[in-house]
Amino acid sequence: MPRSRRVNSSEPDLSSWRNRHGRGARGPVTGPHLPMLHNRVDLFEMTVASTADYLKGLWPNELSHVRFEVAAAPIDAVGSDGVERWRVDPIERRVILYRVPIQRLSKLHRNDDMHRRMLVESCVFRAVAELLGKDPWDLAPDRFRLF
Repeated sequence: MPRSRRVNSSEPDLSSWRNRHGRGARGPVTGPHLPMLHNRVDLFEMTVASTADYLKGLWPNELSHVRFEVAAAPIDAVGSDGVERWRVDPIERRVILYRVPIQRLSKLHRNDDMHRRMLVESCVFRAVAELLGKDPWDLAPDRFRLF
């Protein structure tokens, strides 16, 4: 005959809290000795930052006080030309790139890491060109000369 277990009702049973099948509390997916995984938001922000640094190196006087910001989506969802990918404020010297419209609404002919990065870089180039009143191809002409 099995014995009944005495349970003290004044003490809560903490052993079952976050203890799945006796394996202990949950931890990070990557473990304690590996770096955390990067997600789409981190990769987008790193691409915007590296492209902005590249352009600031080419145009130091024009872009010295320009702030680059990343937002999820524009406040007004649909404008007269569709959904905005970026907004340029020349008075405040600010460029805002909208992550969700750039990533979700743009059509890529090849959906891989390189083409997604090139898409984000091209949006940064076009936004800076709009801020400076230049053609995007004129921002870094030596970058596109192959021969």
